[in-house]
Amino acid sequence: MIKVAIAEDDFRIADIHEKFLETFNEIVVVGKSLNGEQTLQLLKMKEPDLLLLDVYLPDMLGSELLPLIREKFPKVSIIMITAATDKVFLEKALSYGVENYLIKPVSRERFDDIIQKFIKKHSLLSSNQQVNQKYIDLLFSKGKNENSGKGKGLPKGIDEITLGKVNAVLQAKREGLSAEEVAKEIGASRITARRYLEYLSSVNQLKAEVVYGIVGRPERKYYPI
Repeated sequence: MIKVAIAEDDFRIADIHEKFLETFNEIVVVGKSLNGEQTLQLLKMKEPDLLLLDVYLPDMLGSELLPLIREKFPKVSIIMITAATDKVFLEKALSYGVENYLIKPVSRERFDDIIQKFIKKHSLLSSNQQVNQKYIDLLFSKGKNENSGKGKGLPKGIDEITLGKVNAVLQAKREGLSAEEVAKEIGASRITARRYLEYLSSVNQLKAEVVYGIVGRPERKYYPI
């Protein structure tokens, strides 16, 4: 699981971001802070992998926190989410190696895209995959990615590598799998797994059936053709 902390002085926005993050199976929110001092304590106590950091905090600017965070918690990744459009803030964020910089209000689609890219990068860094140019290109998003839709005429949002993983999982377990089961197998969110499954179904590589579980709740299962 990827541990995420949220530093945001507006609890309503923090709650929204937490709800967004809860849709990803790979992520757990370990805490929220309202100011800079609380953020440093949260980082010390929870040791998150990722920090969502606002610029305008009550006791100090998020940009002023960056050198302190890098000194004390060099391994934590940071995504800035802020209404600040001053180029000085952006330049400082870049100089301290932030993963991304999002301007409020952030759309759900944009938020999910950035988090999915972070999950993919984190997964690559955590894997035992051999370090070669293909690995480096994937890490720095210079290879084929989910937004390109290139290579084999794939639509936007469908990545050839992930598509291959989904196909392999379904071929190995021909009894049929739900989107949640596929998500666990490939290490992605249920939303991502469903997107790939529905694409494969639309091009007649899978068949989908509604089955009923023990408690009678309908569930969509996918079978290879």
